[in-house]
Amino acid sequence: MENIPGLAVPRCTRNEEKMDVAVEEHISHIRSGLTSQLPDRDPEETAEWIESFDDLVETQGTERAQYIVRSLLQRAGAKSVGVPMVTTTDYVNTIPVDQEPDFPGDEQVERRYRAWMRWNAAVMVHRGQRPGVGVGGHISTYAGAATLYEVGFNHFFKGKDHPSGGDQVFFQGHASPGMYARAFMEGRLSEEDLDGFRQEKSRKGHALPSYPHPRSMPDFWEFPTVSMGIGPMNAIYQAQSNRYLQNRGIKDTSGQHVWAFLGDGEMDEPESRGLLQLAANEHLDNLTFVVNCNLQRLDGPVRGNGKIMQELEAFFRGAGWNVIKVVWGREWDALLDADTDNSLVEIMNQTPDGDYQTYKAESGGFVREHFFGKSPQTKEMVADMSDTQIWNLKRGGHDYHKMYAAYKAATEFKGKPTVILTKTVKGYGLGPHFEGRNATHQMKKLTLEDLKAFRDHLRIPITDEQLEADPYLPPYYHPGMDAPEIEYMMEHRAALGGAVPSRRKDSKPIHLPEDKAYEVAARGSGKQEAATTMAFVRLLKDLMRDKDFGKRVVPVVPDESRTFGMDSFFPTAKIYNPGGQNYLSVDRELVLAYKESVSGQLIHPGINEAGAVAAFTAAGTSYATHDEPLVPIYVFYSMFGFQRTGDAFWAAGDQMARGFIMGATAGRTTLTGEGLQHADGHSPILASTNPAVITYDPAYGYEIGHIMKAGLQRMYGGKHEDPNVMYYITLYNEPYQQPKEPEDLDVAGVLGGIYLASPATVDGPRAQLLASGVAVPWTIEAQRLLAQEWGVSADVWSVTSWNELRRDGLAAEEESFMDPTAEPRVPFVTAQLAGATGPVIAVTDYMKAVPDQIRQFVPNEFATLGADGFGFSDTRAAARRFFKIDAHSVVVRTLQMLAKRGEVDASVPAAAFAKYKLDEI
Repeated sequence: MENIPGLAVPRCTRNEEKMDVAVEEHISHIRSGLTSQLPDRDPEETAEWIESFDDLVETQGTERAQYIVRSLLQRAGAKSVGVPMVTTTDYVNTIPVDQEPDFPGDEQVERRYRAWMRWNAAVMVHRGQRPGVGVGGHISTYAGAATLYEVGFNHFFKGKDHPSGGDQVFFQGHASPGMYARAFMEGRLSEEDLDGFRQEKSRKGHALPSYPHPRSMPDFWEFPTVSMGIGPMNAIYQAQSNRYLQNRGIKDTSGQHVWAFLGDGEMDEPESRGLLQLAANEHLDNLTFVVNCNLQRLDGPVRGNGKIMQELEAFFRGAGWNVIKVVWGREWDALLDADTDNSLVEIMNQTPDGDYQTYKAESGGFVREHFFGKSPQTKEMVADMSDTQIWNLKRGGHDYHKMYAAYKAATEFKGKPTVILTKTVKGYGLGPHFEGRNATHQMKKLTLEDLKAFRDHLRIPITDEQLEADPYLPPYYHPGMDAPEIEYMMEHRAALGGAVPSRRKDSKPIHLPEDKAYEVAARGSGKQEAATTMAFVRLLKDLMRDKDFGKRVVPVVPDESRTFGMDSFFPTAKIYNPGGQNYLSVDRELVLAYKESVSGQLIHPGINEAGAVAAFTAAGTSYATHDEPLVPIYVFYSMFGFQRTGDAFWAAGDQMARGFIMGATAGRTTLTGEGLQHADGHSPILASTNPAVITYDPAYGYEIGHIMKAGLQRMYGGKHEDPNVMYYITLYNEPYQQPKEPEDLDVAGVLGGIYLASPATVDGPRAQLLASGVAVPWTIEAQRLLAQEWGVSADVWSVTSWNELRRDGLAAEEESFMDPTAEPRVPFVTAQLAGATGPVIAVTDYMKAVPDQIRQFVPNEFATLGADGFGFSDTRAAARRFFKIDAHSVVVRTLQMLAKRGEVDASVPAAAFAKYKLDEI
């Protein structure tokens, strides 16, 4: 292996030498290597420059040294001297010791009650494993991250009563026991509540969900984070939403900060890293990521052969973020100051994470031999230190001073978002069975020996007898609300604006649009043909024109505005961009030219559905987060909604987002020119799995008008018992005549899920044709063919929501099950079809499972036509004939069912099949 200055190289065998070379090659990427590619032609002059620089640091400090170095780099660029971008720095703290601010609190007091919280958090999870319960939990995450949170709680996290309006904090999901433990110390939760951890139904009234779940604890948690990757994504767009509110003049959010606490293993999720560019591009200096680098995933090291902090530093720097590393605690300061030849820093740079993890699972003696023993200089450096002193060399994430300095620097930095990469030990303080172990994530309880050692480590005033009385139920500890430590803690929270986390359910009422805003949807398209997408866009334009309501609408469109006919919004509403538009638009001469503005209303995430859902979630929960209701209307290719971002919609449902999700270009055969991956035949089924989603598949503009009006009333009218829902409405790009709203329209049927759209006009054998969305017009054509060519009397029903009809039917069954003595309630679809005789033929542009949802609630004979299988590129007519869902297929299927009943001649279906050439595409 190549000699490294200051590093002793022992003799080795040929195999060992090969291994060392492999290791050197593998870890080369974790150091900057600024000089490795260039020869040093004058080492003596180099030494003089370095000596001069060292003298500058010693005499004038690091801040002056930073300025000089930056000035030289700037000058080098001007002189065309190639200087590589520094993507990684040495494996040491970013903030020099001489630039650390004084710690403003009483560290000893804070340390005492932090220890009590760590005890109560671990005991809560441990008690959850008692016999007969065994619900599990995570002990180690909070044990290792307690300092990260407590520095924030005591000095940075602003509550909702703060004049600024409060911060938004995305807590790491597995650390939830720590937040419950703090709430217990604050008097917000009781011992009985803690004992209800993960027992949400059996301990109703004293129940705590496993993770941050706002829907489960709507007064406590604000942001769901435990579906890895969604927390960072939503935090970025929450920071953007704060600036959006500010720039549009809706609310002053200038004093609010967004914090996201993440695990280093979580940073492997594509969502965790994939949206960093937005935060950098929009200069979201109101956002701080805190990545808890304990070097462990759930099962093992994050980067055993590498260095995750260095990797993340390079990644975030490249994405345009400000990076602060907190690697070492204050005990290392003297050692690093004495490291005149960089021997210690070189070892820190070279040691891979797998070794660092092992060190914390061993002993001080082991660290002395295997870490400091790598060079004579570093071995001598700790010669006078005991093994205990070496063991107590803390990592930066456990040091109050270092973390305070990092948080202060992050909140004061301007122009970029900041990431704090801080090194910790998972399971810190829990004892040798837990600290730094790969199995820590799966370990839910402590042995009696562990409990005693943990108690001793934290100095908890609990006796051996109390622990031995029932090792499954060790006592919680609280000194009383009048203890000086608790008074100190409460005073700090009061000064910062109250408890965190905390969620406010109620928000200010807003003015909803008057009836005239919906007139455009009711009047139809006249003699022109229009797709339901265009009917919706016309309605949306009028809703946005409402003087009081319009400003609260937040259209979200991921780079398809022109596809959906929404480019008409560009000149007036404009596209939100905090930098405005500083270029000459290529289409500036067009009436509908692309127009960006600081106060723009449209959110345009680009080709980015994940970001669009995050933006939707931030806007859809603004009623709770900011007491400023916004109405997000997210328009997208229906295939790229619940299929691509279903997990994000689950998080939105957990966070109780409100708004409209518009699945445009819906249907398996309506967009067939685009082909397989664009052909949506199943989004209503996917949507049905989300309890927070109300799904509609309207055929006409007037249906959309009534659905959106009812949706606004439910979500924002302030009277519905369950307003925390999202409306999924499908839209089609196929133009057909949009009829004027009938004077006798069954509005209750439209909203309930089914109404009679086209009654039969002839007498004859009876049939009921049920269709939704784009299938309604061709089913009305089938009605005409059945009447004119086969003498069949068929009614056409517009099923605006198969999903809601099913939910209503299941609810009726559940009500009857729970109260067997009561008169069973008739499901809505059953009641609507009462008296409708003949077989039912259900047809949609979706797979058969969509209409089959209501089969059990319809007493008539029931047949389904659907587009099962993969989509493909072809004409609409060909695709519908292939799937046997077109008008002629409806006719033949109806005749088959009537023939089976003996109501038409047995030869008729075959004659119709031949007449319409159903076997030909």
